[in-house]
Amino acid sequence: MDLTPLDAIVRLIWLAGAVGFVIGLSQMNSPATARTGNLISASGMAMAIGATALYLLVRPGSTFNMTGWIIILVGIAVGGGYGLYSARTVKMTAMPQLVSLFNAVGGGAAALIAIDEYLRHQGTVPGLQENVATVLDIAIGSITFTGSLIASGKLMGLRITPSRPVMIPGGRLVTIVLAVVAIAGAGYLFTGNYNVAVMVAILAASLIFGITLAMPIGGADMPVVISLLNSFTGTAVAMAGFVLNNPVLIIAGALVGASGAILTKLMADAMNRSILNIMIGGFGGGDSTVSSVGAGGPGGSVREVSLDDAAIQLAYASSVIVVPGYGLAVAQAQHACRELADILEHRGVEVRYAIHPVAGRMPGHMNVLLAEANVPYPQLWEMEDINPEFNRCDVALVIGANDVTNPAARRPGSPVSGMPILDVDHAKSIIVMKRSMGRGYAGIDNELYVNPKTGMLFKDAKAGLAELIAAVKGL
Repeated sequence: MDLTPLDAIVRLIWLAGAVGFVIGLSQMNSPATARTGNLISASGMAMAIGATALYLLVRPGSTFNMTGWIIILVGIAVGGGYGLYSARTVKMTAMPQLVSLFNAVGGGAAALIAIDEYLRHQGTVPGLQENVATVLDIAIGSITFTGSLIASGKLMGLRITPSRPVMIPGGRLVTIVLAVVAIAGAGYLFTGNYNVAVMVAILAASLIFGITLAMPIGGADMPVVISLLNSFTGTAVAMAGFVLNNPVLIIAGALVGASGAILTKLMADAMNRSILNIMIGGFGGGDSTVSSVGAGGPGGSVREVSLDDAAIQLAYASSVIVVPGYGLAVAQAQHACRELADILEHRGVEVRYAIHPVAGRMPGHMNVLLAEANVPYPQLWEMEDINPEFNRCDVALVIGANDVTNPAARRPGSPVSGMPILDVDHAKSIIVMKRSMGRGYAGIDNELYVNPKTGMLFKDAKAGLAELIAAVKGL
């Protein structure tokens, strides 16, 4: 294919943008370089958009369409403006919901591109390659759109999308029928037939499939579901790149799809479950799940610790491991947590943070939360590295974490059996700060709370940490 100088320049800019995506993604492997990686990736996307706009304006044979450009610019202004506003104003506790909504927007936009391109072929028969990309884009993008909306609603705790598993009437049979409809329709179109009605049937089946896929999954599995849907979004964008013959979309989508798939596998491994089991298992019962043990757990009673006792334990310890959880995020207590750690370090106490892969409501939630408070990155320890340290730890301070610290995971017969946990119960002394004895997303009692070494400090994380800081300072 002969390239004009303009084609060559645009493709080189696209290549530079794609290189920016790769470099940015590699920079996100470490919290210390993640922000820089984000900027590099954003710059690459800006270059790609700018090059595409230039190509549309000055390519040979192109005509300037004022209406079209007004629509594009208004779309960029409205969408970009709202995206910037929502990203800057969203609370850290609502970040998972926002990420899920972004997944929905990405998947929906990719599906709309394929639908528009398919309708443009009316009266002609698209080639097999374009047909396959179009159908896959519509199917994957539509599943991502509705599935991500349901996931976001579950995280918000909306009445129509409760966090507990909600079984669809007809159960898996409905899902199987929808999959058969989509596959049969795709096979019909792949044979060279052009049929808008069949395309609409695939679209409808895929949209409903996204709902039936996400509704039966409980809140405890939402981090994995968000990661999986993020992978779907990238795949849909890559398919849109094939539909439009745009290499930068193919590269960007493939990177997001592959990285999302890898992250999903890592998250599933962190829960010691297969991805298929997560998608069909109905784990994460939320508030409707009945505890597998008696109230308060087997063989013990809850012991409450006073604020002064907790302050003394922390202030005179040699080693403290902080275990953050969603309760810390809800209370926006990350800055107070950092302040307490600074005070303890000033007294010669070694402070580290134990980060469980699925703590919070999305992958990396705790890392992002603590990075916002400028917690030094060397103090953030992953589960595999920190677990051996609990045996040598004087005090483990659990703030709002629940399921990821539950020793019931080591016992057969529990809904969380086999899930890797933080070995908090191995510490010499344990302080659990939470507002009540409420259960986590798995919906079962935490056996850690009845451990004889555990003292419960019933406080809101932010207010409790503020009082704890004052008590430590007074010693």
